[in-house]
Amino acid sequence: MAKSLSDQLGGLVFSTEHGRLCPGCEKALDACVCDVQAEQQRLASLDGVVRIRRETSGRKGKGVTTLTGIARSEKELKDLLKQMKKVCGTGGSVKEGVLEIQGDHRETLKTLLEKLGFTVKLAGG
Repeated sequence: MAKSLSDQLGGLVFSTEHGRLCPGCEKALDACVCDVQAEQQRLASLDGVVRIRRETSGRKGKGVTTLTGIARSEKELKDLLKQMKKVCGTGGSVKEGVLEIQGDHRETLKTLLEKLGFTVKLAGG
């Protein structure tokens, strides 16, 4: 159930006992569990199929290869991205669980991921 506006604006943000509090879980910032819960929800929503697509929208015509559906933690995604960037010889980043590799490297990444044991689909056109 969503919180009402008065509940969202009227929450406790500081406690003399614990210091600053997370607005989501209302626990101390060092004991906040919001990031862990969001990561668990992201991993639970994945179906185990890695989808590779080429996108240009919002990038001034520059094409990037995006990979979604990889059921790994954020640290493991960064390690996998590092390996992919080395194979493709280009840059890339991780944004909200989506790996972005500069340029069109769909076939190269598909063969690499299949060697690593992932189920891969080429998505889009």
